[in-house]
Amino acid sequence: MRCYTYIEEIEEEKVLIYAKERTKLVDEIESLVISSDVDLTGTYNNEIIKIDINDVTCFISENNKVFALINDKRYQIKQRLYQLEEMNLNTFIKINQSCLANKRNIKKFESTIGGALKVIFKNGYIDYISRRELKNVKQRMGL
Repeated sequence: MRCYTYIEEIEEEKVLIYAKERTKLVDEIESLVISSDVDLTGTYNNEIIKIDINDVTCFISENNKVFALINDKRYQIKQRLYQLEEMNLNTFIKINQSCLANKRNIKKFESTIGGALKVIFKNGYIDYISRRELKNVKQRMGL
């Protein structure tokens, strides 16, 4: 694998990837480039912070508000879930009507007695995959 970097002040920034096939590395590079363009801010205890998309465990919607879960804190953000989905964030996947999960922060999946699939995140947060999203989640996760 070779890597070339050209710096020209008059050019618009762009990243070109030449690959024989789509691999995890290509997905990671795409995700990194896309996430560098995402500008999110969140509020927590009257503090406004800039949110690094890669630190987000998942985005959840509760009581008509959207939160970014980072570690054990919930930062309220202005965007709606559908707006986050439209950003085409490659590492995020819709697991149910109110949750966009960061694939990198999923620890494991567990089946429940009722047949539902439980998602356990690295920070301990637990959510469930809806039947409607199950096929898409399995496909995107390679299950």
